[in-house]
Amino acid sequence: MMIRTPLLTLLAAGISFTALAAPSTTPPVLPVAHHGGQWESGHVQGIAVDRANGYIYYSFTNLLARYDFKGNLVGTLVGWTGHLGDLDFNPADGKVYGSLEYKKDNAFYIAMIDVSRIDRVGIRASESDILRTVYLPEVVADYTADVNGDGRFEGDDGRYRGREAESPDHRYGCSGIDGVSFGPRFGRMDGPRLLTVAYGIYGNTARSDNDHQVLLQYDTAQWDALARPLTEAAPHHSGPATLDGKYFVRTGNTRYGVQNLAYDDHGQRWLMGVYAGNKPQFPNYLMFAVDARSAPVRADLRGVAGQRAGQWQKGLLLPLADMGLHDTASGVRGWNQKSDVGLQPLGDGLFYLATDARIDGKQSADLRLMRWTGDAHQPFLPVDADLR
Repeated sequence: MMIRTPLLTLLAAGISFTALAAPSTTPPVLPVAHHGGQWESGHVQGIAVDRANGYIYYSFTNLLARYDFKGNLVGTLVGWTGHLGDLDFNPADGKVYGSLEYKKDNAFYIAMIDVSRIDRVGIRASESDILRTVYLPEVVADYTADVNGDGRFEGDDGRYRGREAESPDHRYGCSGIDGVSFGPRFGRMDGPRLLTVAYGIYGNTARSDNDHQVLLQYDTAQWDALARPLTEAAPHHSGPATLDGKYFVRTGNTRYGVQNLAYDDHGQRWLMGVYAGNKPQFPNYLMFAVDARSAPVRADLRGVAGQRAGQWQKGLLLPLADMGLHDTASGVRGWNQKSDVGLQPLGDGLFYLATDARIDGKQSADLRLMRWTGDAHQPFLPVDADLR
C-alpha cells in the first residue's frame, strides 16, 4: 500500500520541494576567473579540470591543490621532492595524470592521482596510495643517452650539475618530461584516447639536434597493473615495455620543451605551450598547434645526426598547423601567446589559461576563461560572464 504524505507535512518537517526533486544533470557553472591560492611551493606548472563535477586541480611542482568551481579549497596532496608538471584529467577513470621527474635518479614517471580522495589539506603522498606512478623507460633511454659516444653519460653529475643543458649528451636535448594530455592517435580524430607525453628539451643554442618537440603516445588501459606507490628512497622501474608511437614536431628550440600540452576536442587540434627559445634563426613563438587530422610522415629529423656521416636520423614527423603567425625563413608557425603554466580546453571553444605570480614570497595562480579565435595575433579573447 502506498502512503501519501501531504506536502504541507513535508514542509513543516523542513523538507523542501527542491530536495525531493530529481537531481540535476546540468554541469556546474564555469567561472570566468578562478584563484588557485598562495603556497610555499614551486610555481604553478599545470592545471586539470573536471568540468562534469566542477573541480579544478593545480600543480605547484611539489603540491597538488583541489578546488571546486566556487573557489573553495577541498584539499591538498603534498610530500614529494620530485617535480610534478603538467596535468590532465581522465574522465574514463576519474584520475588526474601528471608528469613527475626525478632527474638525480634518472627516473621519469607519470603520476596517476586518485583525486576524489583528496578531501582535506595536507595529505602526504607517502602515507597513502592516492598517488601512484608509472615509469617511462623510453624517456630514461633518451635522457641518459651517450650522444657524443665517449662511453659515459655526462648529465646530472658533478661536472654539469646546475648546468646540465651544456652537456653533450641527452638525445634530442631531452631534459625529461613536462606536457601531458589525453587525445586520439596522431592523424585521427576518433578511436581510443591515448596519453600523450611531451619531452622537456634543453635550450642549448650550440646544438642543432634539439629543434624538435618529442611526443610519446601510450595506451593506459592496463596501467593500473603497472602503477606503484611513490617510494622516493627506492625509485621503482615498473612501466610499459612499449609505446604506441614516438613523434617529432619541428618548432625550433625552446627552453625546456612543451610545458603545457592540450588536446582540443572542439577544434580537433593539439596545442603546445612553451617557454620561448633563444636561437636567432627561429621565431621563438610561445604556442604551437598540430592539426589532429595531419598524419605523421617518416622523414628526416633535420639537425639530428644519423648512423652514417652526412645523413639525418629519420622519425615520424608531424607538421605544424597551417594557422597563426608564419616565419617564412624557417617555415615555423605559431603564436606569441603565454600558455606555459596552465592551458586547459573545456569544450565549445572555451579554455582556461593560467598566469603565475609570486606574492609575499608565495606562489599563486589565476585562471581566466577564454574563447578561441585562432587569430594570428590574438588567438584567445576573455569571456565576460560565467557559463554553463
